Amino acid sequence: MKKEFVISIIISLTFLSLGFALLHYEQIGYGLSFFVFLPFALGYILGKSTTKTISLWGLIISLAIFFILLLAGGLEGMVCVLMAMPLIIIAIALGAFVKSMIKKYRNSDKQDNLIKSSVLPFCLFLTFSFIETELTKHEQFVIEVKSEIILPYSPLDVYETIKSVDTLDAEKPFLMKLDLPIPQKCILEEEKVGGLRTCYFEGGQIVEKITELEKGKILKMDVIGYQLTGRKWLGFKEAIYLFDELDNGGTKMTRITTYTSELNPRFYWRPLEKIGIEQEHEYVFSNLKKDLKNKHGG
Repeated sequence: MKKEFVISIIISLTFLSLGFALLHYEQIGYGLSFFVFLPFALGYILGKSTTKTISLWGLIISLAIFFILLLAGGLEGMVCVLMAMPLIIIAIALGAFVKSMIKKYRNSDKQDNLIKSSVLPFCLFLTFSFIETELTKHEQFVIEVKSEIILPYSPLDVYETIKSVDTLDAEKPFLMKLDLPIPQKCILEEEKVGGLRTCYFEGGQIVEKITELEKGKILKMDVIGYQLTGRKWLGFKEAIYLFDELDNGGTKMTRITTYTSELNPRFYWRPLEKIGIEQEHEYVFSNLKKDLKNKHGG
């Protein structure tokens, strides 16, 4: 059983490390092959053993080691890891379940050689990954996330407060308390079309170029550069602020973020990405309310 445990760890770490290396060097994409087929294959392989509980414990420990190394190396963040975990665990469990059903109906008590039995699944993983990558060509999905806030101040007042922010300091949403990028300040260099606005984060920055500007009406910017730790799968395209005057003299401000993502399957990742972007919006809104309140002595 000790040998079984060690072999399961070696196989798991080998699969995960090679898979991530191919992903990191853009030989394969962030798709079904990596997030579904690879963990499914691991669950299937380690479900072959008659002492599969020991093998699966080896897999669990390997996953823990692998994700710790990703975090320690700054290759991915805690939020990304936590979001991926349910999908990976379900795929592993499904793989183990499928193998157990096959063994049950075959009524075979023969113990398979884990190392030999892992060769074919790994080759299939590579084949599927390269085919998927070739078919998708690292396809990027363009998504728009919109958030709104009502403020008891004039549109021009809200615009002047949000256009450039020396320090962002507000209550952090849950994901920011983990490691979602935290904006620190946004500096507007020139208040005109073509002017640059740079937002600084802990561990990176986003550079925006103004494409449309009407004070108290609209501030529209293209993202021309960004650098954030990890997150090669994520890109930013556009940032928009809309200011609509209400009948009571207040303002409805709309924040629109347009971003790109390479993650698949989309039915799983899109809601999680939306939550992350909305929490960034929430943080900016909270800081804006605080700054407006301080500005007006409220």
